Amino acid sequence: MANEVFEAVRTVLAVREFADRPVPDDVLRRIVEAGRQTASGRNGQPWHFVLVQERDGLRKLGSLVRTGGYTANAAAAVIVAYEKATGHYGLSDASRAIQSMLLTAWGDGVASNWTGFGGIEGVRKEFGFPDTYDVLAVVPLGYPRRKIVGNKRRKPFNEVASGERFGQSLD
Repeated sequence: MANEVFEAVRTVLAVREFADRPVPDDVLRRIVEAGRQTASGRNGQPWHFVLVQERDGLRKLGSLVRTGGYTANAAAAVIVAYEKATGHYGLSDASRAIQSMLLTAWGDGVASNWTGFGGIEGVRKEFGFPDTYDVLAVVPLGYPRRKIVGNKRRKPFNEVASGERFGQSLD
């Protein structure tokens, strides 16, 4: 039996080159909604998402995130922040929300990637987040510039998974 979620996990790739083509608003909204619908520890939902579509904002994000200069060429981006007071729970919950957004985007044919990793103070200030939030990441979104072939290089299954005890084969 086919499993669309597993297929998205199996084939999703990080994309850094986007076509000059807008992503429909309903698709962008679904991507952000996927983040909002993600489970969170104690149902705390410590996240806040800012969807950026204006070209000036995307260029600004590209200049502020060291690992995400290509965000300037994306159709949109989602800034993901969490309440600092929630500590590790907030970091974990926001990370889970990002993965939900990446997979949902992929399911709609929209490419993305995770840029930055916490402490993106310039983004926090520029986009109006209060001091009580930490910007975890910026997720650029857009249709891939060229056809993507989902060919991942992964370690063999038995090298990263065990049954019952570490090192015991699942086979």
